[in-house]
Amino acid sequence: MKGLILSGGAGTRLRPITHTSAKQLVPIANKPILFYGIEDMAAAGIREIGIIVGDTADEIRAAVGDGSRWGVSVTYLPQDAPLGLAHCVLIARDFLADDDFVMYLGDNMLQQGLLEFVHRFTDARAAEGDAAPSAQILLAHVDDPRQFGVAEVTPTGEVVRLVEKPTDPPSDLALVGIYLFDPSIHEAVRAIRPSARGELEITDAIQWLLEHDHRVVHEVLQGWWIDTGKKDPLLECNRYVLATLETAIDGSVDAASTLEGTVVVEAGAEVRNSRIVGPSIIGAGTIVERSTIGAFTSIGPDCRIDDAEIDHSVVLDRAQITRVRSITDSLLGRDVEITSAGTPHPALRLMLGDHSRIDLD
Repeated sequence: MKGLILSGGAGTRLRPITHTSAKQLVPIANKPILFYGIEDMAAAGIREIGIIVGDTADEIRAAVGDGSRWGVSVTYLPQDAPLGLAHCVLIARDFLADDDFVMYLGDNMLQQGLLEFVHRFTDARAAEGDAAPSAQILLAHVDDPRQFGVAEVTPTGEVVRLVEKPTDPPSDLALVGIYLFDPSIHEAVRAIRPSARGELEITDAIQWLLEHDHRVVHEVLQGWWIDTGKKDPLLECNRYVLATLETAIDGSVDAASTLEGTVVVEAGAEVRNSRIVGPSIIGAGTIVERSTIGAFTSIGPDCRIDDAEIDHSVVLDRAQITRVRSITDSLLGRDVEITSAGTPHPALRLMLGDHSRIDLD
């Protein structure tokens, strides 16, 4: 089985961060979102991964490389424009050949891994012969299914219909961004036509399979699932992942500092006369001095936090924050500088792109 990760989107909902950075490389607990998907595929035994890339291809190539650090081989597949998930399958045809594959949206995060999901599909494909499923989809109960591709499922568990963003949803079961396919999907993506929004929809391709007597099976998601394409869901995802960490102090923490709860201080980081409340992570080479880092906060590498208070936030590489109190629920880009004269001010909720600078009175 091969893997296909979709990382070609522009990330408009995460601007201004994504004006200068790929959305799939925004870190969760100091690790790029894209890396979690690669790790899940490697853990499921997948060794050949194609990554669909767009305008941020060079940045993604530089971050991921050839995949050898995960024990996989990565092939990059350029997409000229974001023309739909089924279009990604279309342009990956030569890479995928006639192998089964798992397709994974590069900005999605989910609690459950891929191992059992993949194994159930491969086992069914091996054991059931002509009756084996051609596709396996992952579904999740959602509050407003009108925002998603939605599945209609019979009482016996058979998938009978898929609808993209329906005004009258047939169920509350939304498609999560992970799909398993056999080679019949290639005929399906060639047969469908663009939707009203000008994209080749993967829901239409799966519906084509159903209409041509192919079996489509499903599982209902266990645990959480988050599309990290907006600030608040990204912060929520950061919170979930930080809660899974174990304390690791590889940097230096002086005697005047206190650590509470689960705290990770990466190698080369220094904590001086500060209070760190977990779960939180302090990146390699970062200096935190005379500051309070509150719970659910990720401070990236090579930052400088001096006389500041931050909680429930994600701070990217090389940020400098000086004499600023009560930053909360914030996403701060690379090389951001925030300074203050030290005068009191209300809590700040910020979303700043790379190289932003703010001086507070």
